[in-house]
Amino acid sequence: MAPQKESPSAAVLVLVGAGSKYETKETSGMSHFLEHMFFKGTKKRPGTLAISEALDRVGGQYNAFTSQEMTGYWAKVAASKWELALDWVSDILINSKFDAAEIEREKGVICEEINMYYDTPTRYVGTLWEKLLYGDQPAGWDIAGSKEIISSFSQPQFLKYLKTHYQSANTIICLAGKLPPQKVIEKKVGQYFGALSGGEGGKKLAVLEKQSQPELLVHYKKTDQTHLCLGVRAYDLHHPDRFILSILAAILGGMMSSRLFISVREKKGLAYYVRTATEKYTDTGYLVTQAGVTNDKAEEAIEAILFEYRKICDKKIPAAEIQKAKDYLIGNTLLALETADELASWLGMQEILSSRILTTNQVFAKIKAVSAADLQRVARDIFQPQKLNLALIGPFKEKEKFEKLLKL
Repeated sequence: MAPQKESPSAAVLVLVGAGSKYETKETSGMSHFLEHMFFKGTKKRPGTLAISEALDRVGGQYNAFTSQEMTGYWAKVAASKWELALDWVSDILINSKFDAAEIEREKGVICEEINMYYDTPTRYVGTLWEKLLYGDQPAGWDIAGSKEIISSFSQPQFLKYLKTHYQSANTIICLAGKLPPQKVIEKKVGQYFGALSGGEGGKKLAVLEKQSQPELLVHYKKTDQTHLCLGVRAYDLHHPDRFILSILAAILGGMMSSRLFISVREKKGLAYYVRTATEKYTDTGYLVTQAGVTNDKAEEAIEAILFEYRKICDKKIPAAEIQKAKDYLIGNTLLALETADELASWLGMQEILSSRILTTNQVFAKIKAVSAADLQRVARDIFQPQKLNLALIGPFKEKEKFEKLLKL
């Protein structure tokens, strides 16, 4: 629970420790497909219309998402309707029918969703980036699966996957916003979620990482822009240097005043969007810069990004620039946590991924403690040729010219 006395809303978020990393070749895409099926009807709300109208009638917001390591279901409503949100989320998770005809119909929807992602280079290049990093293992597969495998799914497969993974010991129920007393919440959660299957949930295989030289993936597509992801393998969710990594990413490309935004966009005019971010899974992590550039400027953009990677290793970052990045991360976090749904995510995701929740003050203390020497040490550790990767989408059939650029 995360009470916010002044909030006008309440949010219910349920996170299940099941995602694409828990899948096999035969079930690739099942976690995401299953997420869709929870919106198709329950005994109480027999179809999609009844499920959506329940919250539409009160102006609620609701959705679900699937990632590599979790699946989430949430509803956000006016504070007075908090119990409706709890009822609604529990109903779809515990009482969904998984009708065989609905499964067959939804296959077409999922395939069109996959087509949409493939037709959106700004999104698809991120999928290719993780494919490049992790290859033919669950961490390297598309979360949505492939159209061929999706088309083969049957109702018994869904029921088996559900029974294996959706269990009490790997499920987090998080409520945030303006809430009644804790005893009332506990009673209602027990009432609505008491039928959730007991058990530990499924297991995922550890990710295998192996790289000894720069790696490149070029996806040919007739586009007006080249979309690229250029970055390095880095740290996982538990690594002691993960906060240092976040500050590095902010300095490089996390803000409009960041180094890459100023150099690549403002000074060189190469891109409309350029950004650097980190991803920290439970067993792997990376830092990546993504940009969309004119096709004939792709090489120049790659060189500009690599120049900033080298520079941040060679020269200590000025104190004022470090302080700006720290203040940015702290301020950005505080603004995000104003809303009930974001606060629920902040707490719930920490709990389900690490079984430990750091308060904002604890996180901010770790950010404030980072020094210029820490940043240079981490930069020199991650920005090495054997950790470098480039994935790009554009009208290129030859990749040799890009291979020549991958040097640090």
